[in-house]
Amino acid sequence: MRTIGLIGGTSWHSTIEYYRGINQAINDHFGNNTNPPLILHSLDQHEIHRLQAEDRWDAIAGLLANAAAKLEASGAEAVMFCANTPHKVYPEVASSVRIPILHIADAVGSAVRRLSLSEVGLIGTRYTMEDGFIQRWLMERYGVTVITPSSDEARSRLQRIIQLELALGDFGQDTKRYVIEQISILRARGAQGIVLGCTEFPLLLAQHELDLPSFDTLQLHARMAVDFILS
Repeated sequence: MRTIGLIGGTSWHSTIEYYRGINQAINDHFGNNTNPPLILHSLDQHEIHRLQAEDRWDAIAGLLANAAAKLEASGAEAVMFCANTPHKVYPEVASSVRIPILHIADAVGSAVRRLSLSEVGLIGTRYTMEDGFIQRWLMERYGVTVITPSSDEARSRLQRIIQLELALGDFGQDTKRYVIEQISILRARGAQGIVLGCTEFPLLLAQHELDLPSFDTLQLHARMAVDFILS
């Protein structure tokens, strides 16, 4: 098996699900308790949020690049960010190491393509919804159009939900209803599926609660890691 380095901590709740999902899939593959070679570097989420608020993405890129370099030096043959938002600085970090960084939008794009969808909705942090790094990746590489909530109030509230509730392990019913409402609005605007572009959203919502196909970025990215480990 090949070794993967995980850059986690953003948040630790979803990082646990990455670790759980990858290990379970490897167990299932071998039919026993075989575990994969994983190396985890956990970041300080509070520090990352502070740098985001200060618009210091260069500093965030530096933290991620330092983590990736340490993982490479420790024997990792690939690295992955255990969250969507860090992919905003993917190009800077990818150019700083010799090993590949598994991009979360490749995992999503492949899944959207399998269902032959041409337009999907995306919810996530304000940065993920507004800065276009996931949208461009999906359009340029997979020909998929991505729409996001058009209301600034909705994007702001989703940002607060992620940082002040989900990232702290608070998964309330009122929050669930609001997120489902925003997904329904995107569906009415033409979304054929919904990308849960924050790795905490799958901890809040289940597919049976939605009226269109959902793309669980955490699960899809973890599966991508499993495929790399076994390749």
